[in-house]
Amino acid sequence: MQNKKIDIWLLLAVIIISVFGIIMIYSASSIWAAYKFQDSLKFVKSQTIFFLLSLFICLTIIKIPPNFWLKHANKILGICFILLILVLIPGIGSVRNGSRSWFGLGGFGIQPSEFAKLGLIIYVSKYLSTNEKNIKNIKKGVFPLLGIIFIFFALIMLEPDFGTAMVIVLTLLSLIFISGVKLSFFIKIGLLGLLGIVALIIVAPYRLTRIISFLNPWSDPLGSGFQIIQSLYAIGPGGLLGQGFLKSHQKHFYLPEPQTDFIFSIISEEFGFLGVLIVVSFFLFIFYRSLKISLKAKDLFSKYLSFGLAIGLLIQAILNLSVVIGLIPVTGVTLPFFSYGGSSLLTSFISIGLLLRISKETNK
Repeated sequence: MQNKKIDIWLLLAVIIISVFGIIMIYSASSIWAAYKFQDSLKFVKSQTIFFLLSLFICLTIIKIPPNFWLKHANKILGICFILLILVLIPGIGSVRNGSRSWFGLGGFGIQPSEFAKLGLIIYVSKYLSTNEKNIKNIKKGVFPLLGIIFIFFALIMLEPDFGTAMVIVLTLLSLIFISGVKLSFFIKIGLLGLLGIVALIIVAPYRLTRIISFLNPWSDPLGSGFQIIQSLYAIGPGGLLGQGFLKSHQKHFYLPEPQTDFIFSIISEEFGFLGVLIVVSFFLFIFYRSLKISLKAKDLFSKYLSFGLAIGLLIQAILNLSVVIGLIPVTGVTLPFFSYGGSSLLTSFISIGLLLRISKETNK
């Protein structure tokens, strides 16, 4: 009799931190939601709906074999490409926080760049698994792939959404790296990347302001440095055990929209170092279980896909936590499973669904 069990520990870990995330969204957003919408549960209701929807989709994806994604990888990438173009068209795409990166659907918003991230991971996994012999030839094997990645990067930067673009690039470069491409190639790519960042700063000077405020937030404490200063004010008093649940001071109109990118600041303030340790431990556990699935995967496509999904979640979490504690400039990257946002939660659960299906295939 075949054993067809999924990695139940991975699923449980994700459900636990998602529920904890909803609880923290209530704590972080209740004051602001009551003031703006006269409903302290406004954000919690939306996130709970997306959580249930995401969990349902995750459990549905577990039933779909990896070959389906391999077969339709090109179509999925094409749909993502069309969505990224449509969102840039005024009247179709909605502007939020200065970026035209959303489709407005009633009171909800869908961010196509989040789905493009998944589409690219699936496509690149297929490309690497079906071009194994050519991948070490940089011109024939890697350059065409980099061309596709650059096109998507450019479309996302037109929104602009620098944070998601960086998560995508770092994730896909990690995938290409494990395929066996020489390290010297990545050194050259890194140098080109630095030049590209300089060019992006020249094109959009506000990015230079972000970097200056990162190096010295007090150079503009009421402007570009305000958010990181308020974040550090939240983290600092947390101590070992925190101020206590619902007792954050910074959520009282000091830290802007704390339920989104800076929710970790509120977790740190209310639960202290213990809360930080719990959150980091869960992410490391999720990465460990996902990496284990990747190492045991039976075919090359599943190995690349599971690794890409695992490293993508880890990179996004690391970037978010680095911003919150002031290690890197503000990028606008959400904390997976915690930050308020339907698109982020949905794509994170889709990633877990794909990982669980691969684990099921492995356990047969």
